Formats: sequence, structure tokens, C-alpha cells
Amino acid sequence: MSTALKPGTKAPDFSLPSTPDQQVSLSEFKGRNIILVFYPSDWSPVCGDQLAVYNELAEVFESYNASLIGISVDGVWCHNAFCHDRKYHMPLLADFEPKGAIAKAYGVYREKEGLSERAIFVIDGEGMIRWSYVSPMEINPGADGILKALESLTSKAA
Repeated sequence: MSTALKPGTKAPDFSLPSTPDQQVSLSEFKGRNIILVFYPSDWSPVCGDQLAVYNELAEVFESYNASLIGISVDGVWCHNAFCHDRKYHMPLLADFEPKGAIAKAYGVYREKEGLSERAIFVIDGEGMIRWSYVSPMEINPGADGILKALESLTSKAA
């Protein structure tokens, strides 16, 4: 049973490695909307398909002033190979050690399996979670919910 953080909650800040020598922090994106995607594992078919959909929608997300960040418990070298192979243009962050610490902070770590839920959070430019969704592990949630959440943020700002 997921205990994912709910809309209206301040998103926990974090700093995680995107490469062996670079860190990415949520706070770096202040003023931008964030699509934070927790996924179980690099190289799994559903994860690869899910991230491919988001990679294809990069320009659409940008039109909503939104940045996409992926997080899994895989290490940076695994992420680098996965990004290179799939030609992804988003940072994939390693919630590797302490394993799953950020997934736990967001309430989406699966202790028994040692990986995160397939969970999405849309965070506004002030760092508040405005939409969250936990998908069944075997189902690609697609982008409809993300786009509706971003549209809602845009209409509230207008």
C-alpha cells in the first residue's frame, strides 16, 4: 500500500547524483514546474516505454515551463548507459545510497522489493506537490494525468 505524498504537501528537497561527478537538487528548479517520475528500474520494458513517452513529450512539457526528472534506485553508471542507449534527454537520478532514501521521503519505496513504486509527482514552481499518482507496477501510466495537472497549473496562473 503506497503512502505517496498528497497534493498540497511541500515536496521534500533532495540532491542526488546524475553522473559520477554531478548532483541535481530539486531546489535548482525553483520557479519551474517539475514532473518527478519515480520508476522501479532501468532496462525494464515498462519503465523504458514510460520514459520514452516522456522523452517524446519534452517540448510539450517545456511549453508548460516544466522540467522532467526521473529517479530510481539504480546507480549512475546504469543510468548513464540507459540514457545513452535510449537517447533520453532528461536527468535520471540515482537514489542508490542510502538506497531509496528519496523514494522513502516521498512515500513510494517498496521495502520488500528494494525499489520505488511507479509514481509521478507534479510540483509547482514554489515546491508544492500539486498532483501525484501511483500506477500499478506493470502498467505504463502514460502522460494524460501529467498534462492535465500542468494544464491546471497554467490555468490557475492565468
